[in-house]
Amino acid sequence: MSLEELLRSKIIRRTKPDRSLALDSIKRARRDIETAKTLIANEKFDWSLAVSYNAMLAAGRALMFDKGYRPSSTGGHLAVVKFLSIVLGAEVSERMVMVMNGMRKKRHRIVYEEMDIVTKKEAEQAISWTEEFVSIIASTIRQTNPADR
Repeated sequence: MSLEELLRSKIIRRTKPDRSLALDSIKRARRDIETAKTLIANEKFDWSLAVSYNAMLAAGRALMFDKGYRPSSTGGHLAVVKFLSIVLGAEVSERMVMVMNGMRKKRHRIVYEEMDIVTKKEAEQAISWTEEFVSIIASTIRQTNPADR
């Protein structure tokens, strides 16, 4: 699938590139990582994974905003995953987008279906992946403000 196909199928839409919104989304992602760590410390492993996923989602949206795209109202979370699989380099996108999509599915189960399905080790791994992912996205955006790095 290409960006043009995502646009034609109304999964994403074009918008004016917005560096400020992108940087705010990266800040949100970093805040969510800290929240996920606090949740592990309080043995809330399910919610830690869910918040880690939210950090990945915020970072993915940051890249979209920086490049002048948004998920459509019908695209939602999956729109971000599809966008990232196209825009990120092959070696990054294969592994990290697969991880993000797996966390998206597990988050759905946590929020809507099941309880206590995440172990401490899994929640810690989710944070580790999320930190790596947010760092990759932040580097891709090439932030100009050293305080935001």
